[in-house]
Amino acid sequence: MSTKNNTLFSEFSPVTKEAWLEKVNIDLKGGDFNKRLVWKNLNGIDIQPLYNTEDTIKYLKNTGENAQALVNYRTVEVASAEQGNALALKAIEEGINGIIFQIESKTVVSTLIEGIDLNTITVSFVLTDSVLDFATDFFTYAEKNVSNKANLKGYFDLGVISNYVRTATLKPHTFEILAKVMVLGRAFSNFKTVTISGTTFLDAGANQVQEVAYTLNALVYVIEELEEREGVSAGHVFDSLHIQLAIGSEYFVEMSKYRALNSLVHKIAHSYGITDFKFTLTAKTSVWTKSVTDAHTNMLRATTEAMSAILGNVDGILVDAYDKEFNASSDFSNRISGNITTILKEESYFGKVSNPVDGSYYVEEVSSKVAAKALELFKAIESAGGFFTAFENESIQKQIAEIRQKKIKLISQRRLSMVGVNKYPNLMEKLNAEVLCSGADVNTKVLKPRRASLEIEMLRKASEDIVAEAGKRPIVELTSFGNLTMRKARAAFAYDFIGVSGFEVWQEKSYNSAEEAAETSAKSESSVVVICSSDPDYDAHALAFVKTFRALNSDKVLLLAGYPEAILEDLTAAGLDGCVHIKSDVIQTISSIQGKIQKHIKK
Repeated sequence: MSTKNNTLFSEFSPVTKEAWLEKVNIDLKGGDFNKRLVWKNLNGIDIQPLYNTEDTIKYLKNTGENAQALVNYRTVEVASAEQGNALALKAIEEGINGIIFQIESKTVVSTLIEGIDLNTITVSFVLTDSVLDFATDFFTYAEKNVSNKANLKGYFDLGVISNYVRTATLKPHTFEILAKVMVLGRAFSNFKTVTISGTTFLDAGANQVQEVAYTLNALVYVIEELEEREGVSAGHVFDSLHIQLAIGSEYFVEMSKYRALNSLVHKIAHSYGITDFKFTLTAKTSVWTKSVTDAHTNMLRATTEAMSAILGNVDGILVDAYDKEFNASSDFSNRISGNITTILKEESYFGKVSNPVDGSYYVEEVSSKVAAKALELFKAIESAGGFFTAFENESIQKQIAEIRQKKIKLISQRRLSMVGVNKYPNLMEKLNAEVLCSGADVNTKVLKPRRASLEIEMLRKASEDIVAEAGKRPIVELTSFGNLTMRKARAAFAYDFIGVSGFEVWQEKSYNSAEEAAETSAKSESSVVVICSSDPDYDAHALAFVKTFRALNSDKVLLLAGYPEAILEDLTAAGLDGCVHIKSDVIQTISSIQGKIQKHIKK
């Protein structure tokens, strides 16, 4: 068998990269290779479409190990110890092996975790009040209920970083309390008491390089603060360390992000003279990538996010319920979120193989580039005074805001697709207007987790306000004539583009002539009419269409699907309100349509 295979492959000489590029350039027919095929993302990284043995790839060290015992987390919001315990036990019955208790008031530890086997179930706690009392009671309870102290797994999250970046204030005695909690938990090597959460950075619009860099800057800041407390050293911090990052939608870059962070944490530890330690890394599905429109799509987003995190060698994953952004999570949505990780781990074997992406030229290259860029930004922040100084003078917020605005622009231009948001809207969806955002937070001092879709949600909210004011939903009519192929294509494009508005969009209506199309659509009950045809048909008939239409109706919004630049000035002078085409901005275009409809309503 081996001889036959060798003989077979010997008949085919390997294709060189030069030969491949030569063939691609022929197929591009003069198109720019770098513009067409090289991915230039917002991290400032150029990612090539092809890597092979001719490429020199730098392999990162300490990128982590695929977690055979991957923790599948579910969050339990604790209203009372009894209620929290019941929800936790229910989650465990459904296959969850990690519980994150969110506790905001004094809680009885023994009641909260009664019946939970601490030898097999990972328990973590997000604490805001009575921290020392809770930690003391918890470790006392754990010592009596684990067969080996190493069996206790999980973490405390006191919100040291996450609360600070969201409020721009530090609670009094934050680091004194954290240092005491570290001392209490020192005997339990696998339970981490120092949590650095970088989720807010990505959820506020940051790119992956920024999220990694700022998280590491925050880590150094925490180490420096804790070293000033008695009995705490940098080594103790690394031994007690848990890091949490959010997961974005860029599959391979997210995968590489976790590998890069793992490597850089070890690099920073080495600068403190520490080589032997083990921290834990948890991934959480992001708020940024979720939507309230066509919300079931969030399940698909969460699935690909979880996949990239597992392949990035995280220790645990928290998949939020798909409807968390606008609803109190139901039993169904909680169960679905837990099943995502279970299916990936057990049925797709993601948690049962050893580092499946190791050695992949593409992933190794992206990991190295993310690490290099993140280290560069990390050093820049440190040289400018460190994390606290950079946040207090708002340089971190400004850098994130710059990337956030670029992302929003890409979404508005539909160059960054979000299914159900700016592309492929669900026109059958009945949406409660109360869940839509009416405005974005403009406080530049703090970082707030937000959805990327907020600005488009504001469009939908404006549409619902028009419906409430007019007593009916505005109708968009797609009126076509001429060349069959082009009118169908442009009608389909307009249907998808304007459907984002939340208006009622009629299916395309075709006519035998431009004059018939103009007369009929001018007299219909629609509020918006979109002309759909080919460029030659526009040259021949569009001006006559607009003049005929405006002679019969001066109130409707009249648009054209396409961009006939040569005659556009004449069309605008005759009464055309605008064009809808591949380079149109969704937010600007639909806002303009809404404004004209509102003026008509108020007449």
